Amino acid sequence: MLQLTERLEGRYQADGSVSLPFDERKRGRLKTTTEQGVAVGIFIERGEVIRDGTCLRAETGEVIQIRAAHEQVTTARCDDSHLFAKACYHLGNRHVPLQVGEGWLRYQHDHVLDDMLVQLGLEVTHESAPFEPESGAYSKGGHSHHAHGHHHHEH
Repeated sequence: MLQLTERLEGRYQADGSVSLPFDERKRGRLKTTTEQGVAVGIFIERGEVIRDGTCLRAETGEVIQIRAAHEQVTTARCDDSHLFAKACYHLGNRHVPLQVGEGWLRYQHDHVLDDMLVQLGLEVTHESAPFEPESGAYSKGGHSHHAHGHHHHEH
């Protein structure tokens, strides 16, 4: 089994690939099989989501690219920017991981959230698609003033 222990930055020529749903890409430890049939174990620092396209290097040098697998999601669409912003607010207020596109948003399927968005007036569809939610303002990939060591204060 290849032991993937290093997260790589930038582009690399991959020796194989693994497709994982969002919940598994949040984990730092798991065992799976590449699409080429090679057993791999992922042993990386916990706390950061493995993003679609990320490459991990094995202790023996092989590079494996991680892909966002298709999974059951709800995609909601709306042409009204105010209504769209309201929907994003309500989902964010519930701390729902949310993927936002131009005129659409996506989250892991949840019938209660679906009903809420339909009542707000959005068009809701269920599909199998890759799920790559926003990383959040305070994650390593997001922007945080505190991460840069300076603070803004109003006086």
